[in-house]
Amino acid sequence: MTQKIAIQGELGSYSHEACRNKRPDMEVLPCRGFEDAINAVRSGEAELAMLPVENTTYGRVADIHRLLPHSGLKIIDEAFVRVHINLLGVPGAKLEDIREAHSHLVLLPQCASFLREHNIQGRVSPDNARAAREVAERGDVTHAALASELAGEIYGLNVLARHIEDQGNNTTRFLTMAREADTSRRGENGMITSFVFQVRNIPAALYKAMGGFATNGVNMTKLESYMVNGSFTATQFYADIDGHPEDENVRLAMDELNYFTTDVEILGVYPADRKR
Repeated sequence: MTQKIAIQGELGSYSHEACRNKRPDMEVLPCRGFEDAINAVRSGEAELAMLPVENTTYGRVADIHRLLPHSGLKIIDEAFVRVHINLLGVPGAKLEDIREAHSHLVLLPQCASFLREHNIQGRVSPDNARAAREVAERGDVTHAALASELAGEIYGLNVLARHIEDQGNNTTRFLTMAREADTSRRGENGMITSFVFQVRNIPAALYKAMGGFATNGVNMTKLESYMVNGSFTATQFYADIDGHPEDENVRLAMDELNYFTTDVEILGVYPADRKR
């Protein structure tokens, strides 16, 4: 029986593309929302979930950072997908026919120059792959979708213009989530440890907590803060560091972190997808 990997959104999305690149042997399970994808893994309906966490143009995916600490799942892998946005039309449509382009709110501004140049009006859709499906169902040569080539393949649309995004380095980072942690050393580009914590209510607590990483030579590649339960006084931090918890310098840094913080939780220990 083929194992399943859950995604938020429909088939043909960039999450689907990440699954095809990283877990080509697994069946993709589309889910309405991020929580649905997480619950699919927790319930056993899927073995893994592929969730986007940040984009070089749009920034972090806030909902994911809010959900991860309480998901009950662990990060076992990461994947980077170069987000190439394409104008997809129904068979027979030409670029000059297109009057409206449908896509997710996040994708539309990333193609603003192209849309303006060709006098195409952007229209918001809940999901770029859904936009492709609905354009195919509509069958109107004046309507197109902004989506991946994979979406075009799935829904029978033609690529009218390829790679039309304004930024040439548009990339999304995904995390592969599982029910059980995998702390084994693996991969060719080193290990990453991800964790969340809250600082103690003492002066300069964050500065002191971070000091252990600097003095022990641990590279911190990400530090994000966000409110807890809507409170302005309770702040939780999400961090990525290079290294494995069993590395001596990482162990010393984490010991110092624990002294100045509360509720430290390791979310995953996994191989880097590429050299950083």
